[in-house]
Amino acid sequence: MATRSTLRPLRLNGATFSTPSHKSQLLLRGKGSWNKRFTSTTTTAAPPTAPAKPSKSRFRKYVFRTSLALVLFGGYLYVTDTRASVHKYVAVPLVRWLYPDAEDAHHAGVDGLKELYRLGLHPRERDSPDKDGKLATEVFGYTLSNPIGISGGLDKHADIPDPLFELGPAIVEVGGTTPLPQDGNPKPRVFRVVSQSAMINRYGLNSKGADHMAKVLKERVRAFAYAHGFGDHDVAEQRVLNGEAGVPPGSLFDGKLLAVQVAKNKLTPESDIAAVAGDYVYCVDRLAPYADIVVVNVSSPNTPGLRGLQAAGPLTEILKGVVGAARKIDRKTKPFVMVKVSPDEDSDEQVDGICHAVRESGVDGVIVGNTTNRRPNPLPRGYVLPAKEQQTLTETGGYSGPQLFEGTVALVSRYKEKLAGEGAPKAIFASGGITTGQQAQAVLDAGASVAMMYTAITYGGSGTVTRVKNELREVREK
Repeated sequence: MATRSTLRPLRLNGATFSTPSHKSQLLLRGKGSWNKRFTSTTTTAAPPTAPAKPSKSRFRKYVFRTSLALVLFGGYLYVTDTRASVHKYVAVPLVRWLYPDAEDAHHAGVDGLKELYRLGLHPRERDSPDKDGKLATEVFGYTLSNPIGISGGLDKHADIPDPLFELGPAIVEVGGTTPLPQDGNPKPRVFRVVSQSAMINRYGLNSKGADHMAKVLKERVRAFAYAHGFGDHDVAEQRVLNGEAGVPPGSLFDGKLLAVQVAKNKLTPESDIAAVAGDYVYCVDRLAPYADIVVVNVSSPNTPGLRGLQAAGPLTEILKGVVGAARKIDRKTKPFVMVKVSPDEDSDEQVDGICHAVRESGVDGVIVGNTTNRRPNPLPRGYVLPAKEQQTLTETGGYSGPQLFEGTVALVSRYKEKLAGEGAPKAIFASGGITTGQQAQAVLDAGASVAMMYTAITYGGSGTVTRVKNELREVREK
């Protein structure tokens, strides 16, 4: 009987081999030499090689990565430019939506700007728009790059003066601060009137205290001294404060000034004028070395009895104490002193009394004004507020917004007239309702040297100062 073939075909990668049958493999066991030869013959076939990647693939990857880098860089330039509309039309509504409570939104904005500045991702003016000198103005012997400022209250604890300067103003006011830390009034204490781009606040001068702010400002000067080659020690700090860096000792920016607002503690009785003056002097002793301007706040509507200090007698005593303390500061150039007055103290008798105190004490100027206890009529004329906003108007606190503008212009004009003529000229800063370049020019024409903003920035975003300055240039070109 014929035997079947002991080999059967095997297909591997398209090639056909003959392999022993199961029975043949049993017979071949022990036949080492033949088995080795067979095994090596069937297992050493080279694996298929992958085709080489074409250079076109590498080129495409390069183009993609380069394009991505350019897009990211372009996005960085756009988002960090104060001219970008995203700051007003995206960032502000987003923050308002994320933080229904206005104070929470305030804290988030300050914290966010501080962190962005640390990372170098903060909004800033590019191309030095003020270098053409068209907006330059003289204040206290300094040539300021422009006449726009940011009012106190936005940066209560001096957390972000440098990021605020990067937004374009020539004046940044930090504070107010009190001698001892105080919590201010209970929350909630800040309310939006969105249809009017206005706010009501009753913060009550919440403060971390003068010692805390002094420490923050001191560290800022020390960091500046070290970065500019003066060293990191007391002598280096003093050299910067004495002007050896070629910049004002408070702002540390050429053509710009830092104002520090001071106030009394809530628990200091307003009837004890010596104690009240002592509160202000305490703040001056600690903060004036790091300020170009000291601002005396006697006009907050949210500290009981504070506005009563605007009467001629007590105000003169307080201001004399502050001026005397400022002139004793161990610095080559002494800080200037201004007093912030209320827009509600607008009778002839009240204005005359404040002007008398300013002249008698040697104060260098007046900031007109602060928030108001009044509730102005809505704009435009005849507009009916939504029910929710009508309810908001019943909240206690100081009102700020565009409705204050006309009153600010009128009050600036009156102070300018009454402070003219006698003694050294007094500077006037306008604060209240200024939201456009046209309005800034109006208060400057009325006699102010600087137009300051706060509420306009909370609604207009970090590009507000740049926009107002551009509008101011257009007004002047016309």
